[in-house]
Amino acid sequence: MFRIRPVLPIFPPTRREKQMSDNVRYYAVVDDLSSREQPAGVFRRTYFESGGRRDEAFTRNLLWEHSASLVSAERGDLQNDFIEITEDEASQLMEELRARWTGTCSA
Repeated sequence: MFRIRPVLPIFPPTRREKQMSDNVRYYAVVDDLSSREQPAGVFRRTYFESGGRRDEAFTRNLLWEHSASLVSAERGDLQNDFIEITEDEASQLMEELRARWTGTCSA
């Protein structure tokens, strides 16, 4: 008898708002079994204009996934060191990790 229609948000975010971020910082993750030259992983923290932030690790799934590791380190967990690196260094490290984890060589 009645039709139910989905209600759209009054102010839906634009594509640009969804993708815009103020700042992204990258970190090489170093633990007891790795070094600055051969980090165990790569991590990024994205700061948004709205004041929020998102922490992610590049995982063996070859995806950026949520991680609380940096927050833990900031609160005193000394299991990993986070060394800030450039975006170019992070991209290179991601390729090295991808090759290491998949057993392939990057050309």
